[in-house]
Amino acid sequence: MPQFIRIGFYLALRQVRRASKWTTGLIIFVMILTFLNLVVVSGLLVGLIEGSVVAYKSQYFGDITISKLNKKDYIENTPMILSILDRTPEVSKYTARYAQAGKVEANYQSRVKQSETDSANATFTGIDPEKEDAVTHLSRRIIEGEYLVPSDYDKILIGSMLIKKYMPIDSPGFSQLNDVAVGSKVRIRIGSSTREVIVKGVLKSKVDEVSAKVFMNDKELQSIANRQDYSVDNISILLKPGSDAVTVRDALIRSGISNYAKVQTFEDGEPKFLKDIKNTFALLGNMISSIGLVVASITIFIVIFINAITRRKFIGILKGIGISGRAIEMSYLFQSVFYALCGSATGLAILYGLLIPYINTHPIDFPFSDGILVATPAGTFWRISLLVVATMIAGYIPARMIVRRNTLDAILGR
Repeated sequence: MPQFIRIGFYLALRQVRRASKWTTGLIIFVMILTFLNLVVVSGLLVGLIEGSVVAYKSQYFGDITISKLNKKDYIENTPMILSILDRTPEVSKYTARYAQAGKVEANYQSRVKQSETDSANATFTGIDPEKEDAVTHLSRRIIEGEYLVPSDYDKILIGSMLIKKYMPIDSPGFSQLNDVAVGSKVRIRIGSSTREVIVKGVLKSKVDEVSAKVFMNDKELQSIANRQDYSVDNISILLKPGSDAVTVRDALIRSGISNYAKVQTFEDGEPKFLKDIKNTFALLGNMISSIGLVVASITIFIVIFINAITRRKFIGILKGIGISGRAIEMSYLFQSVFYALCGSATGLAILYGLLIPYINTHPIDFPFSDGILVATPAGTFWRISLLVVATMIAGYIPARMIVRRNTLDAILGR
């Protein structure tokens, strides 16, 4: 190690030990706030969308989904596909769903005129209640009433978006039901079939595939829609812990499922606009965080500059007794690194020990998602590096300005 680096480190250590604890603490506190600003602001903006993505995966999509081909109405040869899933060791659970467009009508018995409609268009989803709950925990979305059981007949679960009482939406193109609650009798129309059913429960979720649909037992929907071919519309698959979704997807494709349906991992099926929004929010967060980084750099510049000015005579004496200017500059550089690393280390402890666990347990309640804090190790390390480099530059420049002054002028205070 070059001598000027060793001397610079010794001078920095000596100066930090003799510095005011309040001043040192204040600088480190500024570094902590800067680090958290760099990580948390962008992490929350990305987490705003990521929370919606995570909810969509856990409440509807699963790790892998199998859906109908573009030019087909249903997934053909469904029994064969389900038998393959039963034999695939990485598959933990799966749920197969039927889907059919239709209409829900309420208060039709008390309607005076035929033109007075109280109806809403909806997608009817036929499920096996036990398998669906094992994959998506649909029963946890019940806000009123009870979840379906396999023996239920003429009973439905209705999403809160379809009922004005639970989620009023004032939009000309969106219809909702009035005065509908648990126990209400409604009439459903699917194709040419009509049936009266009872609302057993109301679902509420920030995932539209849950809160804007009507769920019922699959066998009853098959009967109403006259679908006796056992060809479902989509299958959501939950893998065992540690399984790689891409590997399982490729294995299912090789088994021949791709001849009858599309096989996608969650990343394959994630809409491109969501990815674009996450990237845009990340960029916006970085722009906002950069302001804090500039403020922290200016703070370090001012502190080091004032420190160097007040110690100008001491710096001149050091140069006079043979200490090189490079060693003195290195001492201030080491001080800057010390402040940045102390602030980053404390910030890391706060981030991973307090903020992320707390927000994961108590997500931020946004209207369309449960926001989380996204802070990947790679991204956090990059921000720490950026903070250290910016602080080093901010500490080196004022030290360089003072050290370059004439030695005699510095000693005499001129």
